[in-house]
Amino acid sequence: MNNFSLYQDELVAGHYHPKVNAYYFKQWQSHQMPFHSHKEVEIMYVIDGKCTVETEDKRISMKKGDFILLDANVPHRLTVEKGNPCRMLNIEFSFVQKEGRFPAFKELVAENESLTQLLALSYSYIVLKDPNEIYHTLKNLVLEMDKKGSENEMMVQILLAQLLIQIARMVVEENEKDCEFNQVNIYVKKAIEFLHQNYDCDIQIKDVGFAVNLHPGYLHRIFKNQMDCTIMEYLTSHRMEKAKMLLADTDIPIIDISHYVGINSRQYFSLLFKKYTNKTPLEFRKLALKNIVKYSS
Repeated sequence: MNNFSLYQDELVAGHYHPKVNAYYFKQWQSHQMPFHSHKEVEIMYVIDGKCTVETEDKRISMKKGDFILLDANVPHRLTVEKGNPCRMLNIEFSFVQKEGRFPAFKELVAENESLTQLLALSYSYIVLKDPNEIYHTLKNLVLEMDKKGSENEMMVQILLAQLLIQIARMVVEENEKDCEFNQVNIYVKKAIEFLHQNYDCDIQIKDVGFAVNLHPGYLHRIFKNQMDCTIMEYLTSHRMEKAKMLLADTDIPIIDISHYVGINSRQYFSLLFKKYTNKTPLEFRKLALKNIVKYSS
């Protein structure tokens, strides 16, 4: 097979096994490779230190526990800065016709949903943080390859399958997190839009939850995680900014300002405003007028 890409259709149509063509431990003191590519798939794992891997569209900083899976024929280069050594474990693998009884790659894919999803994504490269399982599998794989014998060949196939399934699971989990994060962003954005449009009304958390179609407790939690403040804290801040604008730019009586920003109690509004600006509404308006007169002069 001339093309060794992880995502080629032939792998899930024919009977192939992954096969490691090269592997090495390397301590880089200072190094910059030219851009190059391999006909094999490559995994570069940072055991210690830090380095930079560049592709044609991205510069990726990597440190201890990070690894990158590069598909075949993806141009890249490694850079290790002087004074910041980097110790790495790299393997390069391709695919060969199946031999022996171990399941073919297409059979592994058929039985594993994560592998199926990984192949559908067709990423040219994947960068991940090891949860302390990838290095263990990589090291065991290299140790088995240093031995000879039919039993070792079987262990190599088992470890390669384990490695690919582990990576596939990690990719799927990261994608799910990204999807969840994007969905959370949508809900928080809708909540903020609702607050901006209705700040002059009497609002409770349940009203915001109903507006964005989420349980109020869950919305409260994701809003606080995303915005580093609660919904009501955000609403109060927005109301105080609107009050400052009304005090500085309009002639609306101070006793009516509270109703314009959705706070029914004038006394409570004054307390909130003083807490937020360190000035009473009257003091704030006087200062704003002085600044206007000074600017006009």
